[in-house]
Amino acid sequence: MNHTRTMGRLAWTASLAGLALVAALVAAPIAPALGHPVPAFLACSLVIGFSAVSVQVLVPYASHMAAEHVRGRVVGNIVSGLMFGIMLARPVASFITHAWSWQGVYALSAVLMVVLGIVLRVLLPARRPHATLGYGALLASMAGLVRDLPVLRRRAIYQAGMFGAFSVFWTVVPLLLASPAYGMNQRDIAWFALAGVAGTIAAPLSGRVADRGWTRPATVFCMLLGLLSFVPTLGLADGGRFGVGILVATAIALDFAVSGNLVLGQRAIYALGAEVRGRVNGLYMATFFLGGATGSALGAWSYAHGGWQAACAVGMGLIGAVFLVFLTAPRKVTSTS
Repeated sequence: MNHTRTMGRLAWTASLAGLALVAALVAAPIAPALGHPVPAFLACSLVIGFSAVSVQVLVPYASHMAAEHVRGRVVGNIVSGLMFGIMLARPVASFITHAWSWQGVYALSAVLMVVLGIVLRVLLPARRPHATLGYGALLASMAGLVRDLPVLRRRAIYQAGMFGAFSVFWTVVPLLLASPAYGMNQRDIAWFALAGVAGTIAAPLSGRVADRGWTRPATVFCMLLGLLSFVPTLGLADGGRFGVGILVATAIALDFAVSGNLVLGQRAIYALGAEVRGRVNGLYMATFFLGGATGSALGAWSYAHGGWQAACAVGMGLIGAVFLVFLTAPRKVTSTS
């Protein structure tokens, strides 16, 4: 009886949390859309950032429902959509701002979240979790998971470095393109940002590679591709069409590497067990998004003090550091993670 009650509470909590997050994503953009002052805008931005983690509920959810032999493929497909949305958001927002206003971006976001909430409510089947712990106990157990699961620690560190470099590039490249050397306006930069969408094809490909047991060589490929993608851009501060072409190629290669490594990591941590899948996904995501935030800060700082070459050095340094960490892992760990 106690087990049944605990399972019911967990199912109710998960359902309520998911609905609350989507509801917050409906409400939070309203204040910016109405043109409220800066403090309200910043507060709503914080709520949007907090609520946007609702998408991360769907990834382990899909992994739970997929058979073991196709789990990497399923996760890859979901993450491909996630990364496609991330990469498409910047240019679409720029186009809407250019054609309408920046408030229109938030108004449209609120409408789309209403539609998404209805679709998820109607189409997603109910699922009861395997865990028998209460919510507080689940949160308290996360420290132990980090301590006891080396695959989780390493995969989170790898992706933190990769996503940090990704954030360096996408934080700084709009500044470079808007500089006198390139002279692009917001619409031109939006067209450039569309190039990054091509890199999202790595997610489903990486899922299939992981299902075949090729995680280690695929990880090496992603890290080296991300590292080397910066090299051709080191002498592009003078602008020109050739420079834009090289930057486009770099954007595609870097996004391919980061998307691919993300799926390889998720495939590895989801294999740790169904009972911990949601928690390890939360820890994995929190760690690599922290790496992304750090990369954004370092990218802006390095560009302000040393220009594009300094920012490239930071991006390459982040990937180089986690590649060295990868090389220190025992073979039996890296062959599956």
